[in-house]
Amino acid sequence: MGRRLRRLDPADLSVIEERGPPGAGETLHVHHRARQVFYVLRGQLTIEVGLQPHVLESSDSIHVPPGAPHRVHNTGSGEACFLVISTPTTHGDRTNLE
Repeated sequence: MGRRLRRLDPADLSVIEERGPPGAGETLHVHHRARQVFYVLRGQLTIEVGLQPHVLESSDSIHVPPGAPHRVHNTGSGEACFLVISTPTTHGDRTNLE
């Protein structure tokens, strides 16, 4: 579940606050143009980038360059809340790999 921060959403920038329960995740995918930064506000996330897992806690962040296969999973025991910052926006720029 995500909430787009409207005031920070021109065509070349997207900022989304995401929330997910324990165990929630997404399929492996790639963005061909957009680079992304994931910033954890609270909870724990495992983010696979190029199939290498990275465990992030509150105040941790990771950069995902364009073309890097990645996926996010809430591996903690509570709800995870994090920001996804993308430039340019990922609208129409996602290919699922699974």
